[in-house]
Amino acid sequence: MTYRLLYFASLADRAGRAEEQRDSAARTPQELYAEVAAAHGFAFARERLRVAVNGAFVGWDHALADRDEVVFLPPVSGG
Repeated sequence: MTYRLLYFASLADRAGRAEEQRDSAARTPQELYAEVAAAHGFAFARERLRVAVNGAFVGWDHALADRDEVVFLPPVSGG
């Protein structure tokens, strides 16, 4: 399946991009995050992130579909 991934804040910095298209056999955000974390060296544990699919927050075991837009949101600090 092909996913559109969006990255923000430190994840975008680490990935060197704000978005990417990725072909993957991952079926859940949990599997997909493990794949991209290994590829880009993301340091955040899954428990520290939120995940959204097609604009709605979902659980890490949500079933993904081809062409889904997946966003991994790191913790943010304000000031």
